Amino acid sequence: MSANSGKIALRGVTKVFAAGNGHGAVEALGPVDIDIAGGEFFSVVGPSGCGKSTLLDIIAGLSSPTTGEADFDGKPLAGGVPEGVGAVFQQDASFFWLNVWDNVAFGLRRKGVDAAEIRRRVSYALSFMGLTEFASAYPAQLSGGMRQRVCIARTFVLKPRLLLLDEPFGALDQQTRLVMGDELLRVWREIGATVILITHSLEEAAMLSDRVAVMSARPGRFIDFVVTRWPRSRDSRIIADERFGGITARLWGSLREESLKSLGNIGGAAMLDEPR
Repeated sequence: MSANSGKIALRGVTKVFAAGNGHGAVEALGPVDIDIAGGEFFSVVGPSGCGKSTLLDIIAGLSSPTTGEADFDGKPLAGGVPEGVGAVFQQDASFFWLNVWDNVAFGLRRKGVDAAEIRRRVSYALSFMGLTEFASAYPAQLSGGMRQRVCIARTFVLKPRLLLLDEPFGALDQQTRLVMGDELLRVWREIGATVILITHSLEEAAMLSDRVAVMSARPGRFIDFVVTRWPRSRDSRIIADERFGGITARLWGSLREESLKSLGNIGGAAMLDEPR
């Protein structure tokens, strides 16, 4: 993989959803301008409904911007998911009728990879993710965290240049999220891909990321960028670092008013903040 691969560039990107069902047009996103470097771990936080998933759809090539340009490695993002992009979502995307081995091998088989290479890649991925002894198990026999490991392994074997994550651990408890965060960082270091994570968890964004972007209430724009300066070798023990609390505090400081706007509670919040 080229050291310069996986670059994302957005210029003046907006997304407006057309009027329908008695509602007017919805300005969902932008304008957004951003450069994401190859190999960067980049997270996005923002209030509900601010356009985070819309942004991810544009970067995935699943949706075209209303205005502006979106490029992946210098080529326009439009007309379907480009080669070299993998995705993991919050919803359990494992195939319940396939065992763990066949789940992980699924994408390779669809790409026509030869059997020997499939065996090599799947065996390595299962070992790397601690799933070897569960190769013959079916998703219903696994915990939620293990099913997400299967989904990550299925993407891992494809060696993506860009990995898109939309709340992948949102359904898991806090302790499992920390463990899965460690697993994700290991995968990121192993494949060298650019990672873009959408999350509601400020702690998750602060722990995992090289850089965190804060989005405004709809239409979503970037209003702050926080560079963590963590070492690439980091893991969940970083939450004990004295700087960790400062990073999450800055993220919340940027996000609080936007979250209140999203809920329509600016006036109520002002009343609650008055001295009693």
